[in-house]
Amino acid sequence: MARIGVFICWCGENIARTVDVVKATREVEQIPGVRFAIDYKYMCSDPGQTMVRDKIIAERLEGLVIASCSPHMHMKTFRNAAKAAGLNPYLVEMANIREHCSWVHHDRDEATAKAVELIRLAVAKVTQDKPLDAIKVPVTKRALVIGAGVAGIQASLDIAEAGHEVVLVEREPSIGGKMAGLSETFPTLDCSQCILTPRMVETGQHPKIKLYTWSEIESVDGSVGNFTVTIRKKARYVDMAKCTGCGECWNKCPMSKTPSEFDYKLSKRKAIYLAFPQAVPARPVIDKNACTMLKSGKCGICAKVCVAGAINYEDKDELITEQVGAIVVATGYKLYSIGQEQENKKYTGYGEYGYGLYKDVIDALQFERLSSASGPTGGEIRRPSDGTVPKSVVFIACVGSRDPAKGVSYCSKICCMYTAKHTMLYKHKVHEGTAHVFYMDIRAGGKGYDEFVRRAIEKDGAQYYRGRVSKITEENGKLIVRAVDTLAGTPVTIEADMVVLASAMLPASGATELAQKLKVGYDEYGFLSESHPKLRPVETNSAGVFICGACHGPKDIPEAVAQASAAAGKVQVMFSGKELTRDPEIARINEQNCAACYACERTCPYNAIERAEIRDRQGNLVKMTARVNPGLCMGCGTCVAVCPSKSADIDGFSESQIYEMIKNL
Repeated sequence: MARIGVFICWCGENIARTVDVVKATREVEQIPGVRFAIDYKYMCSDPGQTMVRDKIIAERLEGLVIASCSPHMHMKTFRNAAKAAGLNPYLVEMANIREHCSWVHHDRDEATAKAVELIRLAVAKVTQDKPLDAIKVPVTKRALVIGAGVAGIQASLDIAEAGHEVVLVEREPSIGGKMAGLSETFPTLDCSQCILTPRMVETGQHPKIKLYTWSEIESVDGSVGNFTVTIRKKARYVDMAKCTGCGECWNKCPMSKTPSEFDYKLSKRKAIYLAFPQAVPARPVIDKNACTMLKSGKCGICAKVCVAGAINYEDKDELITEQVGAIVVATGYKLYSIGQEQENKKYTGYGEYGYGLYKDVIDALQFERLSSASGPTGGEIRRPSDGTVPKSVVFIACVGSRDPAKGVSYCSKICCMYTAKHTMLYKHKVHEGTAHVFYMDIRAGGKGYDEFVRRAIEKDGAQYYRGRVSKITEENGKLIVRAVDTLAGTPVTIEADMVVLASAMLPASGATELAQKLKVGYDEYGFLSESHPKLRPVETNSAGVFICGACHGPKDIPEAVAQASAAAGKVQVMFSGKELTRDPEIARINEQNCAACYACERTCPYNAIERAEIRDRQGNLVKMTARVNPGLCMGCGTCVAVCPSKSADIDGFSESQIYEMIKNL
């Protein structure tokens, strides 16, 4: 290949500030095989792409090198430009002289020399390129949504309303997530259940949504367009088809000593229970760890009073397989457990605040249940210790958040807002009470948010102190809160009846294990990683898998809902055509040389290697070989690394290309 065009971008001053682009262009022109080299300020702009297309035609180019920023961002852009000019798009290579050069160097001469070498490598690689054809993959136009909080519900409804089937999986007995337990929502103070319940009912009744509650993802196989998902439907011990939800079973159940998960252990529930009054589906579940019948064979009252005969003590877990083309992850969050052991023991807790030691030190979600009409106190705010009305409540923000010493360095984003909301809820119900708030900084970055916080302070009279609380002790039935007001420069001691901790938001339990099943990246805290924070905020690097809501990071309800609709939109784009088009840069096996050792099959993380037979025209078996399934292969190169006979290679990133690049260094 001797007609290669090189286009070098200034990227404004991102590249040109550090790299002498004009000098680099002159040097690149001398590289053997380069027909010409040209520089331009913004190569990705419309004039820049027009220049690329015109030069391909005028110079009859056989290969293209674009020296600019990351191919992760713009490779598709320039491949489309090449295709429009009649050049095979896979004869285009990119030299990353921004992230790999200008952004990491200060010396202009050294950066320029390095840029030339990076371009030289790309030229060497493109000389070994071969035209490739995109892979066409049939797509199963059904979507899996994991998690049925407000984000999962929104994504499911959007996809279903577009006419596609949805499989919605929720590991709790009911859909609704954390929002179902809230009292009111900021900044409008509208009832959480009034907003959510109609959406829950619509989800449960939608003909296009297949709902699996009390279920978890067991495994995920396949790839974009064609995933095979195994779902573990946990034993409910109640026949959903027979049960009418009349309530006789849980009303008559004598076992009522189990702390309620929905009320965050502020109340007790029965061994057979409905999660909350508005639950969808409105069918109970039996807790096998609390049910006397399941543990010892004694009792059986629920079965005796069930006229529908829906109780089934012999129920077992069931594995169900579903075929889907796209996956949306909406697994939500949990709160930092203050003073309690975390799953991975990374978080050191806040034992000095007395959570778990003093009954009247509670977290934010527990306060929501005390404020809710469906909560353990019927919406009256009362102390968990003795049921009296608290006359003084201290709210502590940033408990766990922005504190690297405790394991969480990030801001949880919504704590300032829901703390302000909590002071309002408290004052609206306890008019003579006093709300005290200790905060680090007030972060209210949303429409109407700053006004909302000011309303809490100026209208409802919440007392705000800038500073951290150092310690909480209990004396004579009062909680003694010790802190410093850093603005006034004075110590503060408050005798409180109740303390509410605005705990950090963490990924939901099991988020990293699920991410590994889906082959999705995640950060050091376990939040799932997007493909690009600005251009692809709901996509992941695992094709066909999308994320939304708090599994991605701390979010409020409006942002979670918006992101859910965005993820649903991406799914609908996937399902808009008869088939998917995939890049052909995948592994291939030289079947004549393959020794059929199947080391590649054993190590392939995508299960893309199959055992195949090679037969002659008469149908006689000639040999066994490994073969790549193009629909599953992601081009990771693991098979190339382990193949002892060197029969595996990657189209578009072959060993001959690598050797040519090394030779030209």
